[in-house]
Amino acid sequence: MTTPPNNTPDPIQTTDDSQRPRLHLASEKVEADFAHKMRELQLAEEEKDIAAKAEAAGLPYINLSTFAILPEAIGSISEDTARAAKAVCFSRQDDDLRLATTEPDSASLSALTADLTRQAYRLTVYLVSPHSLEQALRFYKAIPKIKKVARGIAITGTDLERFQGQFKTLPELTNQIRKVSVTDLVTFLVASAIESRASDIHIEAEEKGIIVRYRIDGVLHEIVDLPIDVWKKLASRIKLIAKLKINILDRPQDGSFTIQLDNDKIDVRVSTIPTNYGESIVMRLLMSSASAITFDDLGLRGKAYADLDREIGKPNGMIITTGPTGSGKTTTLYAVLNKLNNPETKIITLEDPIEYKLAGINQSQIQTDKGYGFAVGLRSILRQDPDIIMVGEIRDLETAETAINAALTGHLVVSTLHTNSAAATIPRFLSMEVKPFLLAPALNAMIGQRLVRKICPDCKTDTETDSRTMSEVIKALSSLSPESGEKSHIQDVNNLKFYQGAGCAACQGLGYKGRIGIYEIMTMNKEIENLILAGQVSEYQMQDIGVKNGMVTMLQDGLLKAVDGITTVDEVFRVAKE
Repeated sequence: MTTPPNNTPDPIQTTDDSQRPRLHLASEKVEADFAHKMRELQLAEEEKDIAAKAEAAGLPYINLSTFAILPEAIGSISEDTARAAKAVCFSRQDDDLRLATTEPDSASLSALTADLTRQAYRLTVYLVSPHSLEQALRFYKAIPKIKKVARGIAITGTDLERFQGQFKTLPELTNQIRKVSVTDLVTFLVASAIESRASDIHIEAEEKGIIVRYRIDGVLHEIVDLPIDVWKKLASRIKLIAKLKINILDRPQDGSFTIQLDNDKIDVRVSTIPTNYGESIVMRLLMSSASAITFDDLGLRGKAYADLDREIGKPNGMIITTGPTGSGKTTTLYAVLNKLNNPETKIITLEDPIEYKLAGINQSQIQTDKGYGFAVGLRSILRQDPDIIMVGEIRDLETAETAINAALTGHLVVSTLHTNSAAATIPRFLSMEVKPFLLAPALNAMIGQRLVRKICPDCKTDTETDSRTMSEVIKALSSLSPESGEKSHIQDVNNLKFYQGAGCAACQGLGYKGRIGIYEIMTMNKEIENLILAGQVSEYQMQDIGVKNGMVTMLQDGLLKAVDGITTVDEVFRVAKE
């Protein structure tokens, strides 16, 4: 009998060769999972050790392995610098930087922090593990390769020297801008604006091109028209630098960046609004050195200087400066604060926005979206026991009443009001329905002001004035108040000599260089107080009383400066014709 084949598998060999690879892979996965788990435990233990070391050293600790680092934060330090110092910037809020390092005592880190401190950054240093740092360093691969993310545009003294000498007049500047590559265009526009003493750069998309204008000494000048195909790259780069959203084209945006120079710092405020053909972008350049203007630099003279100097020296009351936007009101208030600033005096400001940072003065930023307006802020300031308060602007009854009460309770309050003259200050307050019996004792002085361009001293020359203009000059100066002390300054109004700028390289061919204020100063007296208490005060009444008591009007002050060769008659009439 034939024995049937035995199909029962060998108990020892239960797996065929086709199953071996799967078993091998499964074994490898188990080993990999085990190794990964051990690595996680090892890293967790390492993080615990670093946290303990941080606590012992008195440093904050952080684990960056899962921390989302934004480009503007890590870009605050170049990758080469970060690797050399074994440190990264993992968080940035304006000028506050948070650095993470594995070697807090190293010479490289000390050099880095010293450099950042010189740039006015405020630093907090954290301790991290080597693994955490390496994970953070990988973020450099994800950020755009731009020259400097931290401050947007890295303009140094060397950059400015390179741009200096390339143009002597605005037409020459136009030619130079057209030769600049798109990559360097923003840098060149900002650097040349600084060189031209511009306060604003206006970049406007038109139907067939891009118009670039600079505001120099308060007047806009068209600098260049660029081809429309440059717009997208130019706008995107400015938005990137100012931390704005590149893809938002149909809504206004506001941003900023800072430029570090060798001996100065420039804050650049960027504003965009949608227009028919794209957007309008305005970059406002705020030189930190401008905040150092002194009381003597303002352009006050004679009785006006003495009157205001006396009034700001009083321990309480209100000083109000008036004028349209761009007339230098905030600069005047800063000059007053600089004069009064000393270690024995507590000064607090309430501003929207803070234009310049003043050493030794507490400056508070209005945030209306968070319910922190002028009235609320002013009430909060009073709880800080200040001696002097600056309110950026009085816009409504609530702010006005709070400021007046502060002035009546032992504080010196300086503020601005949107009127056209010093004489219009009191009628404006009364139109807000301020109580006359509170306003009268609170006011110390009212200032009306404008800014006029100064003749370039390098190209100043005599000029002739036409008969019609001269008759207006004679009429204005002949009505100078005998109490002003300025009558003797004008010996013969029929033989006055005036000047103008011919245009040279020093002023880019404009004939003007810099600006100076023209003022009218009205101080409180018994006659004005009685009118306020009567509750019916007109601007014309106030003007007559001021002149009778020796006030020099803005127009007269400007013409006196024209006689002195500081500005031109045309410039004075342009900004202050009555």
